[in-house]
Amino acid sequence: MPVLEISQQDRVLRLTLNRPDKRHALSHELSSALVAAFARAASEPAVGAILLDATGPAFCAGMDLEDASSASAVERTAIHEQLFTLRTTLRKPLIAAVNGPALGGGLGLAAQAHIVIAAQGATFGLPEIRLAMWPFFIWRSVTAALGERRTLEMALTGRIFGSNEAAQYGLVHEVVPPIELDDRATAVAELVSQYSPFTLERGLSLAAQSRELSDSETLALAARLRAEVFASPDFHEGVTALQQKRRPVWPSISYPKE
Repeated sequence: MPVLEISQQDRVLRLTLNRPDKRHALSHELSSALVAAFARAASEPAVGAILLDATGPAFCAGMDLEDASSASAVERTAIHEQLFTLRTTLRKPLIAAVNGPALGGGLGLAAQAHIVIAAQGATFGLPEIRLAMWPFFIWRSVTAALGERRTLEMALTGRIFGSNEAAQYGLVHEVVPPIELDDRATAVAELVSQYSPFTLERGLSLAAQSRELSDSETLALAARLRAEVFASPDFHEGVTALQQKRRPVWPSISYPKE
């Protein structure tokens, strides 16, 4: 049985964590599969958005401590560096559907998603300190989502909190009843997958790069990216479709022949 199930419907690629007996703990195998799947999705024109979810009652319990010896320290570090820097490299919308506990690395995965939909009853936390550990690799992604002071408080206390509190912090964008989670997350993924890939790529580039830039550098980058969008066939198609009151057919998507 694969540790990561991969399927696609229209332009939405679904990545489903599939280690329910281990609460989807991030083994080297699962982490490697995720990195490979994200890399393939990034270069696949048919993928407009990525939906990350999990089977069973948990989302992700964090690093698999029992599996820690399955790869060398160098290999684990390399995979974790790639997995937990997605927020700076991924240029396709990532939606996470959190159905249960998202702890440690699981919270790190959720923090990297552009949109997070959580079920009522889902829980979050950075409990590493309880094991004399620290959330080293996910630190940047979590602080980007929550701010340094909130992340530091969570890491120091190791406390677990619910989906409504996560929404108050800005980690979660929407909380829904568990029975509605899949439908709602799928609907959001389908919505964003319909937009111009050319423009989404540039918008996500600005969002990722501007965190490390000064105001003047951010404005310069924004001006360049906006000029590229204004000059693109997708922008002209969007304006024309609006004027003609029809759905756009983006030139940057290779549509299958009917």
